[in-house]
Amino acid sequence: MSTTTTPSAAGDLRSRMTGRVLTAADDGYDAARVVMLGGTDPHPSVIARPVDDADVAAVVGYARDNGLALAVRSGGHSGAAHSTVDDGIVLDLRDMKRMDIDADAGTGWVESGVTAGEFTAEAAKHGLAVGFGDTGSVGLGGLVTGGGVGYLARKHGLTIDNLIAADVVTADGQVRRVDADTEPELFWAIRGGGGNFGVVTRFRLRLAELPQVYGGMLVLPATAEAVAGFLAAAEEAPDELSSIANVMNCPPLPFVDASVHGSIVIMAVLCWAGDVEQGPAALAPFVGLAEPLADMVGPKAYADLFPPEDPDYHPLAVARTMFLDGVDVGCAKAVLDALESSDAALRAVQMRVLGGAISRVAPDATAYNHRSGRVMANVAAFYDGPDDKAAKQQWIEETSALLDTGDAGAYANFLADEGEERVRAAYPGATWERLQAVKATYDPENLFRRNQNVPPRQRSAG
Repeated sequence: MSTTTTPSAAGDLRSRMTGRVLTAADDGYDAARVVMLGGTDPHPSVIARPVDDADVAAVVGYARDNGLALAVRSGGHSGAAHSTVDDGIVLDLRDMKRMDIDADAGTGWVESGVTAGEFTAEAAKHGLAVGFGDTGSVGLGGLVTGGGVGYLARKHGLTIDNLIAADVVTADGQVRRVDADTEPELFWAIRGGGGNFGVVTRFRLRLAELPQVYGGMLVLPATAEAVAGFLAAAEEAPDELSSIANVMNCPPLPFVDASVHGSIVIMAVLCWAGDVEQGPAALAPFVGLAEPLADMVGPKAYADLFPPEDPDYHPLAVARTMFLDGVDVGCAKAVLDALESSDAALRAVQMRVLGGAISRVAPDATAYNHRSGRVMANVAAFYDGPDDKAAKQQWIEETSALLDTGDAGAYANFLADEGEERVRAAYPGATWERLQAVKATYDPENLFRRNQNVPPRQRSAG
């Protein structure tokens, strides 16, 4: 059985598709094969750019029937480079961009090639929104199926908590529309279980009325008291307030005095999704923690919380995701010392206080099992090249140990290539077993394995 494609094979795939098929001989191939993760130089044999479900089914069937490695790409942000593959086929969804919003019903259908920023801007035209993450260029195909923890999470839940239905192309080439009543186990699995079960080509999302928010970036000096106080204030805040706090070395931002550049700061984004007039009072506990180095909070469109991004940004980075019970002053002091000790061009401890609407969903209602998690943390650092990676990875492990409060869980969307143990940490206990059963039903040969992989449950002999 072939493991690589040939020019004639690529031509065969072209004959089955309406969308484009690119090989190394085609203009646009080099640009199309680039993913966000730095240090990755993938050379897929074929990049297929479907325009509809029939195209997706054709690519899936071709990969299955010819024994080819298959990577599914939406935005290309996988921290494990799962959205590409050497020699095999990349199924690149970025030409599937349709968005249909029903403002009266407060719902929207959106295809998986759309980014979080694009859909947020489209929904905003109707005064509506749904929470994603914190980066506008992330594709919805991976973001939604992994969970979606962003600026509206405490008020409106994770993205998957607002997923009403989806269209999925499974390994047998069938296009299935799934929801709570139709193939409910597959619908359960794609809400947190990632790309293990097929190619989700379209999502139907519940949208909230949100004509405006009160929030934005707040930069504070990073003292131990301010770090611990920030998290305490975020936990005590009403559900309308969600925040993401990055304790990090300050980049050369034009709105921060040059004397602060390079020093450790709290760089936070806050979002008050309630009555805008109540916003200043809601954010006062954060602004009052210290004299702000930059205060950019105020009334604004929700879409404005997603800043412009550099398409040429491809960092070399290592990271570890984890859940915490909290951070006290002593822990905060140790973390600040660790950040000061590192020579990484960028090093950060990012913390997202959870709770609120997230915690009011039963742990077994979706494949995202971490409903009782209080704080999600992500410890990250840039490295300079292969010779520097091990040292930065050691710093990540040592700094993560300072934060460890005994929760072994992990968030699938923030995992890198960390092995099965860490994938199982994302899907603990009965969640793993249930996902394996769904996998055995819809992808028994594990065609969809370029992901945080859950292998199919093995059938017992006899």
